[in-house]
Amino acid sequence: MNRLLLTLLTIFSFSYAHSQENKINQTKIKEDLNEILTDLSQDYIYLEDKNVDLNCIREYYEKQIPNIKTNEQTVLFFEYLLNEFYDSHLILNTNRKSSFRLYSSFYATIKNGKASISNIWQTQIKNSNQNLIGAEILKINGIDLDKTIEKFPSHCNDKNSPNVRQWIVNKILAGRYNQPRILTLRLSNKKIIELDLDKLKLKSNDSLLTSTIENGIGIIRIHNSLGNNNLVSEFDKALNEFKNTKGLIIDLRNTVDGGNSYVARGIMSRFINTPKAYQKHWTVEEYNGNPKVERSWFEYVSPRKEQYKKPVVILVGRWTGSMGEGLAVGFEGMERAQIVGSEMERLAGEMNLFSFKNQKFGYRLSTAKLFHVNGTPREKYIPTNYVKQTTTEKDETLEKGIEIIEKRVK
Repeated sequence: MNRLLLTLLTIFSFSYAHSQENKINQTKIKEDLNEILTDLSQDYIYLEDKNVDLNCIREYYEKQIPNIKTNEQTVLFFEYLLNEFYDSHLILNTNRKSSFRLYSSFYATIKNGKASISNIWQTQIKNSNQNLIGAEILKINGIDLDKTIEKFPSHCNDKNSPNVRQWIVNKILAGRYNQPRILTLRLSNKKIIELDLDKLKLKSNDSLLTSTIENGIGIIRIHNSLGNNNLVSEFDKALNEFKNTKGLIIDLRNTVDGGNSYVARGIMSRFINTPKAYQKHWTVEEYNGNPKVERSWFEYVSPRKEQYKKPVVILVGRWTGSMGEGLAVGFEGMERAQIVGSEMERLAGEMNLFSFKNQKFGYRLSTAKLFHVNGTPREKYIPTNYVKQTTTEKDETLEKGIEIIEKRVK
């Protein structure tokens, strides 16, 4: 009996301690709200470009704090706050089951008030057997798209703004991890169909890259590994096998999660024989209330190992993100490759990590703007050899890349 009582007391004590540990301290959440708003006002380099009212955000989110009862609601509270800035580079470094994914395998654009599918991640989808380019999005999970946009959990941005509206549509396509994503689409032939996005299977890539030779042209495809420092050695091995090719294609259409500049510089360094600038940084510094002072600088790549001197083409698309975008504009800025494809992911700025005082997770803010060496903002760059995706029945971007190299070597 005593043993049973002791067991029950132990269970009760553990449960009580566990509940106390997970008890939400709303005062601390308010402290962290003040902290993130201060960081956004002082360090977020795109704040003025976004035209979002910080006072509106402070007022609205302060009113929500009494409703926060769980850890999941705490995460969503800060996730929704960052969504006010309609910036896919602005994220928490954690998520929950009810969080929104960062991207979808479809990309939608809005024209004349209608949202339609303009890009499909054809290089990664395993089971897409229907060409849905141009299909108009009518409903999501049975709800009209306009109503879904209005219900999206942001409250201080202008949902009538074309940029905001398009960002929200693509966030809705990404969807929450724990909810379905069933689209009602009107095809170009006026037929209306339903499509379950979660039934589309993406390829899993165990290797950092794959390399092949087709008709004397080397093709290296990076498998979303620009953040893995081992990629530099793997890239060296692949490139060394391509010494006798007539040209090289580097496929960056699956670099959706970005990477780091060590890897990017490691790759670019194999294609130049003198140090070259590959991107420009720009920011504003201000300390202790003193005047704001602009600061800008060019980042350089230095040559490394044996140089590949044949023509190079870089393939990009809507799933080329962050450092993938920097790698593409860097190759062009160094005048060492031609860029082929559509708009990229358009993730803006150089990121830095920030920590909350009280939460166990942090967040990323862009603290400097990044530019092509010709002065074009990286997030506004459009490939010189633009390819508008019209079908998933063939790889139009790869075909264009091969065509460019064939012309160069004739």
